[in-house]
Amino acid sequence: MRLIVVVALVALVSALIGAYFGTISHAQAVPSGKLQRDAQLQVDDWLLGAPSDIERFRRLQQQLSGFDQPMWEIGERWTRLHEALRRENYEFAVFQWWKIEQRIQNAIVKRPQRAANARAMFLGENYERLKAEFESHDPQRAWQAFATARGICQACHVAERSAFVNDQPVFDLAPPADQPAVTDRQ
Repeated sequence: MRLIVVVALVALVSALIGAYFGTISHAQAVPSGKLQRDAQLQVDDWLLGAPSDIERFRRLQQQLSGFDQPMWEIGERWTRLHEALRRENYEFAVFQWWKIEQRIQNAIVKRPQRAANARAMFLGENYERLKAEFESHDPQRAWQAFATARGICQACHVAERSAFVNDQPVFDLAPPADQPAVTDRQ
C-alpha cells in the first residue's frame, strides 16, 4: 500500500513540475509557430499583434480574400482536369472536378452575393451530371463534359459581369481534335 502512495505522489509531483516548466518554456518560445507573451511579439506578428479579436478577424478576412483566390485555384485545377483527361486518368479528373466544386462552395461562403449564379449554373444538377460523364471513363463523354463545363464557367462569368475573365489561356484548353467539337465561347 505504501508503494502505491509513493508512486502516486511521485506522479503528482512530476506532473506539477512538467506543467510548470512546460508553461514557462512555451510562453518564452520565440521561433515561428510557438506561443509568445504579448511583450515578445515582433513587428511581423500581424495577427497576434492586433489590438483586439475584432481586428484579428478583420485582418483574417482581408487575407482570405473573396472569390478571386478560389478562382485562381480553380483555374489551376481546370488545367489539371484537362491534363487528366488527356492522359485518360479519369479518377484524377473526377478528383479535380470535386476539388473545383469544393472551391466554389468555399468561395460562396466568403461572397454570398455570388451564390445564386454559382448554384444555378454550376452546383447541383450540372455538377452531378458532368461528374457522371467524367466517371464514365468514356473519352467522348468526358471531353464533351469538359466542353460543357467550360461553357458553364464562361456563362457564369458573363452573368457576374466579369466576361473579361473569359479571355485568358485557361479557356483555350480544349478537347483533342479527334473528339467532338467544343461549344463556342460565350
